[in-house]
Amino acid sequence: MRLNPMDLLTRLIVLLTAIPVHEAAHAFVADRLGDPTARAMGRLSLNPMRHFDLLGSFCLLVAGVGWAKPVPIDPRNFRHPRSGMALSAAAGPISNLLLALLSLIASKVIFFFIGLRGVSYGLLLFFSGACQINIALAIFNLMPFPPFDGSRIYSVFLPQRVYFGVMRYERYLFLAVMVLLLLGVFDAPLQAINQLVFTGLDFLTRWLDLFFVAIH
Repeated sequence: MRLNPMDLLTRLIVLLTAIPVHEAAHAFVADRLGDPTARAMGRLSLNPMRHFDLLGSFCLLVAGVGWAKPVPIDPRNFRHPRSGMALSAAAGPISNLLLALLSLIASKVIFFFIGLRGVSYGLLLFFSGACQINIALAIFNLMPFPPFDGSRIYSVFLPQRVYFGVMRYERYLFLAVMVLLLLGVFDAPLQAINQLVFTGLDFLTRWLDLFFVAIH
């Protein structure tokens, strides 16, 4: 698929901003819950190079979804290891949803106050694209397969023996999921969920539309 320059620029900026925020969110929540491992290793940082993964970055630029170097977390430092892992894992996708919400708000502000002319049109395209990519990153990471964040979140509902049994095959499950993604097996359900999440965020910001219309 051929990307236009605006799409590529948007993905590059998201790579340098949303990915570090995602990983730093993992590290921050883990640190607050009692595990300083990520902070001690310099991962509680918004510096993209602290989290850089070559393949994950390439996938984000080419396909619009990707990943960074996993944040090290030691569940033994949590008072409640399984819930601590789940909460620190959830922090990443939540940060992407918040960034998507902020991007959507920014695009609405630009549209209502500046319109579709000159530089503002480029900014509107950027924030709209950033919103969609952040939603995609959140959904991608919530997949219930290791090593995605979703597997850590849903682990609280699995018996401990089953969870650790599944984690033994984390590498193979990841490769299998990547092959299925490349084959397009997940395209339809992921797109449907993406649209559903966007509709929800748009509903949350509907008050902005009403406010802008009232003062226009």
